[in-house]
Amino acid sequence: MWLSKSSIGRKVVMSVTGIALILFLTFHVLMNAVAIFSPEAYNKICGILGANWYAVAATLGLAALFVIHIIYAFWLTLQNKKARGNDAYEVTARPKSVEWASQNMLALGVVIACFTVLHLYQFWGRMMLAELFPCLELESVAVCPMTGAEHTIAASDGWGQIMHQFGGPLGWVVLVIYLIGFGALWFHMTHGFWSAFQTLGTSNDTWLPRLKSTACAWATAVALLFAVEAVIFTIKAHCPDCAGKPTPAYELKIMEKACHNMPAPEGICPEARPCHHGEGACAEGHKCQKGEGACAKGGDCCKGE
Repeated sequence: MWLSKSSIGRKVVMSVTGIALILFLTFHVLMNAVAIFSPEAYNKICGILGANWYAVAATLGLAALFVIHIIYAFWLTLQNKKARGNDAYEVTARPKSVEWASQNMLALGVVIACFTVLHLYQFWGRMMLAELFPCLELESVAVCPMTGAEHTIAASDGWGQIMHQFGGPLGWVVLVIYLIGFGALWFHMTHGFWSAFQTLGTSNDTWLPRLKSTACAWATAVALLFAVEAVIFTIKAHCPDCAGKPTPAYELKIMEKACHNMPAPEGICPEARPCHHGEGACAEGHKCQKGEGACAKGGDCCKGE
């Protein structure tokens, strides 16, 4: 078959799959942006894109594009090395006309592939895959820091998954790994975008410079927005809430779900609201319950010891 037997055909496959993946990344980064402004709207999107037939079909299609893109990348690299033979090691300096990314596309692709595996494990595996195969027990489990109760984050709760992954003990390490992945993605997209269109026939002196400029702008916008989103998610997952309490925002989100309507131990308010107006005093909107310093919903502050 021409698409697999000839060098040009393989490059065409690489180009088409690469453009399709770039379009998906553009959709993905715009979808993530919704979470910054409205976690509720983001969760609705996650619900629509949950474990239903069209979402599963789209996932399988994307997986096929990704695998084909990687296979053909290795195939073309081995073909090029074989064609150069012993001459491959005679010149080590990079010509000025050759971009750094073009000489390191395979290495950049490997970094992106490793980053993708981590991303799939953190989110796709704990969302769609967890819904499809509940027997695998892949759900994210958080512990309520106030009561010690375990809480399973729903597979459709995309915002809860984000706060859990970026807000854990290794949240800042996860951020650094993501930023490295986005940097590799920028280099890969910048060269791959215009190179794909060049392979498909748009390589004249008029359009090639335009495509290079478009590729740089598009790749920068996508990678930069991904990076900004990751930073915002990490900050939101770790910073104190507006009341100044030391509990991280992601723990508050988890506690509101995990501790709601649970029996409150002495000194701890229902719905994970600790007594914080002085020792043993209840949070705003709560009153004394059983035992000194325990709170109940509605009422005034109680007296401490």
